[in-house]
This record gives sequence, C-alpha cells and structure tokens, in this order.
Amino acid sequence: MTGAQVATGSRDIYTVSRLNREARFILNELFGTLWIEGELSNLSSPSSGHLYFTLKDADAQVRCAMFRPQVRSLGFKPENGDHVLIEAQVGLYEPRGDFQLIVATMEQLGDGALLRAFEALKRRLAAEGLFDAAHKKPIPTLPRCVGVVTSPTGAALRDVLTVLKRRFPALPVVVFPVKVQGSEARHEIVRALAQADRLGLCDVLILTRGGGAPEDLWTFNDEMVVRAIHACRVPVVSAVGHEIDVTLADWVADLRAPTPSAAAVAVSPDRGEWLDRFRRLEARLRQGLMAHLERSQRLLGFLEKRLQQLHPGRRLPTQAQRLDELELRLRRALRQRLAARADRLHALRARLLRHRPEPRLAFLQAQHALLLQRLVQAIRRPLEAHGHALARLGQQLQAVSPLATLARGYTITSERDTGTILRSCRSLEPGAALTTRFPDGLAFSRVEGVQREPIAHGGPTAGAGALAFEPVDIPPEAD
Repeated sequence: MTGAQVATGSRDIYTVSRLNREARFILNELFGTLWIEGELSNLSSPSSGHLYFTLKDADAQVRCAMFRPQVRSLGFKPENGDHVLIEAQVGLYEPRGDFQLIVATMEQLGDGALLRAFEALKRRLAAEGLFDAAHKKPIPTLPRCVGVVTSPTGAALRDVLTVLKRRFPALPVVVFPVKVQGSEARHEIVRALAQADRLGLCDVLILTRGGGAPEDLWTFNDEMVVRAIHACRVPVVSAVGHEIDVTLADWVADLRAPTPSAAAVAVSPDRGEWLDRFRRLEARLRQGLMAHLERSQRLLGFLEKRLQQLHPGRRLPTQAQRLDELELRLRRALRQRLAARADRLHALRARLLRHRPEPRLAFLQAQHALLLQRLVQAIRRPLEAHGHALARLGQQLQAVSPLATLARGYTITSERDTGTILRSCRSLEPGAALTTRFPDGLAFSRVEGVQREPIAHGGPTAGAGALAFEPVDIPPEAD
C-alpha cells in the first residue's frame, strides 16, 4: 500500500513516502530558518521562473531551490561563482528523497551582509519614530554660529570652510574634531554632539565626512550615532560621503545634504543675496518713509483747518443758544407732563369716590331689610293658609270619624281572632268569638246562633240577619 503504514504483529513498517515525509518534517522543525553562505554553481533558470542551483564550499555542496516570487525580489542577477549569503529552510524533496534548501532571500556576500544589517536597523529605528518628519527641526535662515563635527584633517572640513567664507565671511564657525571611521569614531561623534548641544554656542551643526567604501561610512549607520543625532536639540545637517551614499545619519538628521559643500550652502546665507536684499529693503524703507511724511504733512494741514473751523470760541455761542432752546423745551415738557399727571389724578380720584363702599353698603343693608321683610311675609302667608286648610280637614275628618258614629249609639263588631269588621252575619258560625267596640270601651262575646233570614222591622237588628250572643268576660291577657 503506497503512502500507508502496514502493521505486522508488533513491528512498525514504514513506506518510502511516509519515511520521506516525516524526514522532511523533522528537518524543518530541527533547523528552522538558517543563514548560509557559499558559492553558486550549476545555476539553472527554467521557463517556470524558479531558480535551481548548488551551494558549495571547499568540502561540501547542497542542492537549493528558489521559487519565482522570491526570485522576483532579488536585487541582482545571480551568476555561477558568485559568493552569496542565503536565508533558507532545510527540506527534503519527497519524490526523489533529495536533501535540499528552500531559499527565501539571497544577498551577495560582503556588501549584502552590511546591507542586511543596515536594513534591519533602519526598520527598527523607523518603528520607534526616529525618522518621522514631525521630529525634524527647521534650519535657521541666518544662524549666529555654525558648528562642524568632522575630522580636522579631512577634505570635508576644508570644503565646508571654503564655502562658508565665500558665502558669508562674518559667520562664526566652531569645529568639533572627531574621528570619522574606526572603532572609536562613533564614541567621539556622540560626545561631540552632546558637547555642542550642552554649550549652546551654535544654531546649527554640520555632521560630515568625505566619500569612501561602505565599510568606511559604517560609523554613520551606528545606532549610538543615530540616537545622538535624534536627541540633539540643535538642528543637524548630515553630509556623509557623496550624493549616492545614504546612511542612517542622513535619515535621522533634520536635513540631508549630498556633499559637504552643499551642507555649507544649506546652512549659510549668501552675502551677495543679503546685500541685494538690504539694498532693496533700504530703498523700500526710504520710499515708505517719504510717503509717510507726505501723508503726515497732508493730514496735519487738514487737521489745522478743521481745528480752526471747530475752535471752541466759534462753537460756544451756538452751543449756548442750543442750551437755551433745550431748557425751554424741557420746561414745556415738564409743565405738560405735570398737567397730564394732574388730570389723571383727578380722574382717578373721581373714580375712587364713585366706588366708595359706604353708599354701596347702605344700599345693600336697605335691600337686605326689604328682602328679610318679604321673606317673613312670604313664609307667614303659606303658614296661615296651611293652618286654615288643616282646620277644615280636621273638621271633615271629625265628621267622618267612626268615633263620632260611636258617640251617636253605634258600635263596631269584629272577629276577635282576625280583627275583621263584621258587615254581615253570613260568615258567622255559632261559637265565634267577637269583639264589640263602644265609645267608652270594648265588650267580648260569643255567638249562640245566627239567623240569616230577614227579620221583621222593629226587631233587634234590621238587616240581612240577626245575631244572638251572650257576653263573655275574658281576662285582659286574652287580647
């Protein structure tokens, strides 16, 4: 089975594919990314754009592959025999089991190594903001003093002094002598920058040296020097090497000049230009003063005439007359105002008198007495009428009252149990208990018999029938 593990008993049997794949993983994890130097040979560049070659030294060689995206980023054209420095990962080409390097970057050895260190430091310092334009200080147009940090025996100092003397001889120059290459150069440059910053004599500093190999200029790529330039409070102009030479000092400086002479031109004013400027300013100042004097004379004449026209002696009579007129107007206005106020006061007093409470109160009291009398009369008349009506009704009630009938000899008989008044004898039975009301009391009796036929006129009772009953004495508790 291709690409699969076959287990036979307790043995772990590898296929060739598995062996190569796991070997590639182990090599990648063990070595990671490496920097390797060597000589190019067997260089091959097929139409795919990839690059295949052998990297060798005196004792060994190794196959290498660099793919098209990485090949495009190369800054030079590789040739057989080139001594290079590569950044690569260790790998294994699985189909053939070939040990090889996968190349990410390639640099020519020597300049390439320095360039790599230069770019790494440049990226780190840029990330810290040392090259930001916000930190750049302006170069003074007319400095009071110029400082030069350079070798006292180099041609750069002579070029700077020559240009400064030609352009502006009156400009003072302070030289801070330092070494510009070698192991001690960076320390001397840092001390000179700090000394110039501490003394405060110069308005601008020129950090310069002549041209040379990249190794000779490397002092100006040193991190100590770059940070010293950034920390310097005095503006720094960097002029290191020729125009094609670029160092980190150029990036961090407040201004980069391509040559020492150009730096001197950048920090110094031109004497001829300043003299021409002074002459132009003098002419403009003279013209301005003359024009100002003429305007002032015209203004003075105008003010004198106006002063004569507005002299107080001329204005006083007019102002006195005006004052009298205003006084008369004020008096008239006061009299009119007082008269208007007096009229309004009289009107308000009359309104107040019309609204005095005494007449109103007297009127209301009289009206109250009249209404009270009418109220008493209105109540008395209905009472008298109702009294007369009540007397008439009493007489009528007395006329129809049963008590009056009883007083004439009549009685009222009712059933004792139900209290029903008897108007006929038809509902009575012998033995029924009766109650008879007289004008002066009650009598209780029982029925002995009932005669329902009409009786002769003159009998005991005329009507539908006659009753025969005997009185019965009933104790009061029986009611």
